[in-house]
Amino acid sequence: MPSDPVPADEPSVIQWNAVFRGATAGLFFLVLASIIEAILDRNIDSFNDSGWIYPLFVAILIGYAFGGWQAGRMAPDAFLTNGALAGVGAFVLWIPVRIAIWLVRDENRGLFSGHSPALRPGQLFGHLVIAAGLGMLGGFFGSRSAARARRNAS
Repeated sequence: MPSDPVPADEPSVIQWNAVFRGATAGLFFLVLASIIEAILDRNIDSFNDSGWIYPLFVAILIGYAFGGWQAGRMAPDAFLTNGALAGVGAFVLWIPVRIAIWLVRDENRGLFSGHSPALRPGQLFGHLVIAAGLGMLGGFFGSRSAARARRNAS
């Protein structure tokens, strides 16, 4: 027997406005880290052996969590779902930026293939998992922040 459709008076769990705002907030950190990485990679001879990779990766992780925090703060009733979608949304919005950086930089390397591709399939999958997890964590903290703000307001 097919399940009953969701009644029209029941609100949707996903609040797309919260997801979009969270994703764009997280995208800010990802774009900033990507631009700094491109500049440093151009100016440092052995960028991969330098210590700059680690703080830039942490900035990306902060971006995923911040996007989830923003979505969880705006949609505290479904903070995990909206936070995960905001984290993943920030990553999905970042992919065209990464492709644009790849196009601008003349590096003789493939986008998905070759010796050192710009976007490795394993890295893409890893970032999706990390983005969803940190988006959920940020959503949790965002919902707690919203609840605390409501308690202080009353």
